[in-house]
Amino acid sequence: MADSRWRVVCLVCAALLSGEVLASKVLMTKMTAGFTEDVDLCRKELNLGESVLQDMYYFWREEYQLLDRNFGCLILCMSEKLQLVGDDKRLHHGRTAEFAKTHGASDEIAQQLVTLLHECEKVHHETEDQCVRVLDVAKCFKTKIHELQWAPNMETLMEEVMTAA
Repeated sequence: MADSRWRVVCLVCAALLSGEVLASKVLMTKMTAGFTEDVDLCRKELNLGESVLQDMYYFWREEYQLLDRNFGCLILCMSEKLQLVGDDKRLHHGRTAEFAKTHGASDEIAQQLVTLLHECEKVHHETEDQCVRVLDVAKCFKTKIHELQWAPNMETLMEEVMTAA
């Protein structure tokens, strides 16, 4: 009898945890899909080639290597347009948390995302080239999101992007 109670408790815990992971994947999908318009604006504004679109498309694939400095420039431009960075070109924690919340994040998840980004920023804070620093922060963030199993599913993400377009 006690054995079956523990099984039920474990099953409920697993269901709750997988629900948080699923909710976080949905959140990351919505947030990523919302960047489409800014990607196009920034790409034109910075006169960037097609390679940044490929980086954007494959960003969440765990095995995909982000190497192009221009992708960091693209992310920085998008972050500026979304008012996620301050005058110092560093992440503005309050606005970033609000951005996550407007896409459906709870206070707890929004704060966790900001914390992950802040941890990545601390690792790369001395990098002087802003585009390289942002690229390195993006790679770090991507790794941490994969560790949490929050990375969006590519098929679902593409559906969201097509729906938003």
